[in-house]
Amino acid sequence: MAANYNKTAWFYDSLARLVFGSALKNSQRHLLPLIPKNARVLIVGGGTGQTLEDLAAIQNDGLHITFVEISANMTALAQKRNADSNSVTFIVDAIEQVQLASNFDVIITGFLFDNYTDADLPVTFNHIHQSLKPGGLWLNTDFQLTGKWWQPLLLKTMYTFFRMFSPIPVSKLPDVKRVFASHGYNAIASATFYGDFILTRAYKKPVNH
Repeated sequence: MAANYNKTAWFYDSLARLVFGSALKNSQRHLLPLIPKNARVLIVGGGTGQTLEDLAAIQNDGLHITFVEISANMTALAQKRNADSNSVTFIVDAIEQVQLASNFDVIITGFLFDNYTDADLPVTFNHIHQSLKPGGLWLNTDFQLTGKWWQPLLLKTMYTFFRMFSPIPVSKLPDVKRVFASHGYNAIASATFYGDFILTRAYKKPVNH
């Protein structure tokens, strides 16, 4: 189960801007234009809901969005976002506890999987994976280590800081690319931000899964 950032909701966005500038926002909105019209979209770990506004800026009507976030405080902030005429259903719960439909066209996971260990990630991943239509689009954004000396230091600092507010069970990044590959996903687009520390990637679900 992912960490609950309930206690950090009130300053989370401000802290993100202080540390990363606009990189977190830009990385998560970069691939949103790939989302088809009138899509059914599942957002997992949506945080304070910036993605709702980013989606509305691209498609202001016709999207059917299910927004799952474990933190009630984060969700309360997300509900104040302007989603324009897109429909949004908010669910406050851990994604593992949510009974999901299996007809989503698009899944969006932003900085979610860095809260899981390599042992725990496959179960959660498979649960989300089952909700995506064959041939569907999965947009994932997360941190990665590319060999630059400062990246592990910044990552450790982040984990240490947020552990003061929530029991985070991890101290290193899980192998997210391996899990996508093990389910047959193909990467169709990607981009990096903040000195390659942030990777956003669009995957297509195979039609035979």
